[in-house]
Amino acid sequence: MGERAYLRHLRTRVPATAGVLVGLGEDAAAVETGPLVLVTTDSLVEGVHFRREQSPPRLLGRKALSVNLSDLGAMGGAGRYAVVSLCLPPALEADWVDALYDGLLERAAEAGVAIVGGNLAASSGGIVIDVTLLGEAEPGRLLRRSGARPGDCIVVTGTIGAAAAGVQLLTDGARLDDELRLLTPGAWQGSPEPVIVGCLRAQLDPQPPLALARAIGERGLVHAAMDLSDGLSSDLPEICAESRVRAVVDAGALPVDPAAAVVARGRGGEPRSLALHGGEDYQLLLAVGAEELHELVALARVWTIEVAVVGAFLEGEPGVWLRDGAGERRLEPRGHDHFGATSR
Repeated sequence: MGERAYLRHLRTRVPATAGVLVGLGEDAAAVETGPLVLVTTDSLVEGVHFRREQSPPRLLGRKALSVNLSDLGAMGGAGRYAVVSLCLPPALEADWVDALYDGLLERAAEAGVAIVGGNLAASSGGIVIDVTLLGEAEPGRLLRRSGARPGDCIVVTGTIGAAAAGVQLLTDGARLDDELRLLTPGAWQGSPEPVIVGCLRAQLDPQPPLALARAIGERGLVHAAMDLSDGLSSDLPEICAESRVRAVVDAGALPVDPAAAVVARGRGGEPRSLALHGGEDYQLLLAVGAEELHELVALARVWTIEVAVVGAFLEGEPGVWLRDGAGERRLEPRGHDHFGATSR
C-alpha cells in the first residue's frame, strides 16, 4: 500500500473527538489540555514484550494503550490524547495492522482517549508499538511514590500473579483468539478452561483499575502509589527508596490469583513466587494510613475490586523484607529488568 497511503487509511479510522483542534494528517496535533498535564510513554517490542504467534493483534493494540493508562492511573490521572508510532517489517500484512488498530481504538473509546497522531516507519527487525499518552489530574491531588510514612499499610488491589502465569501458558502452547476464546490449551489438555483463559487474558489484555485509581486521587486516600508492572519485589523497593522507609511484607497475605496458583502448582512451582516476582499485573501498589483504609476498602467495592493489606511501612533502612514461617529476610528484587540478569 505504501507509507502515505496507509497513513491516509489509518486517518479514516480515527474518529473526531472533543478537545482535538488538529488531529492526524498534519505535522503535529493541536489539543486542548487542562492546567496540569501528565505525560507517559511505553513501547511493546516484538521478541521482548510479545511474540507475534502468541499475541492476537487486536489484543496487542488494547494492551499497548492499557499499559500507558495504568501509568497515569497510578498517579491519580486519566488519559486524554495518545500518539501511536509503529515500526513495522515491510512484509507485514495490512490486515494485521488493521486488527492492531481495532484494539487501540476500542481501548481508547473505553478510556475516553483520542488518538491524535503518530508515525509509521519500516523496521529491519521486528514490530515496535510505541504509545505516548497525555492525560490530566487534579492539581494538588497527584499520587506519587515519595509519600509513604512509617505506620502506613502496604495495600495491593485485585489479585497478582496471573499475567506471569499467562506467560508460562503461552510458552506451553496455549493460545487465545482476538475475541478471548481459547484456541488451544497447548500442554494443558484437561485443565479447566476458565483457569487457562483467565491467565492468558491477564497477560494479553490487562485491565488496570483506572476508575478506582482516579477516585483515590480525587479523594486523597493514599500517601503513595505506583502500578505493579515489573513485579512486587521490584516495584515496592521504588516506593521505599523514594519515601525513605522500610517495608515488611507478610507472605501469607499476598493476594495470589487463584488461577495463577493452579498453573504454578501444575508446573511444580510456588504460587507465591509468581505474585512476588511475576510482573505485568497492572494493579495498584499503595501506601495507606490506617485511618483511610476503611474508606479505601469501601470505595474499591463500588467497582467490585478487592484490596489486600500485605504488610506495613516502617522506619529504617529503605528496602523490603519478607516475613513468613521461617522468619524475616530481605526480599531481593527478581522482577523484570530490561538490562539486568532477570530480563526475560
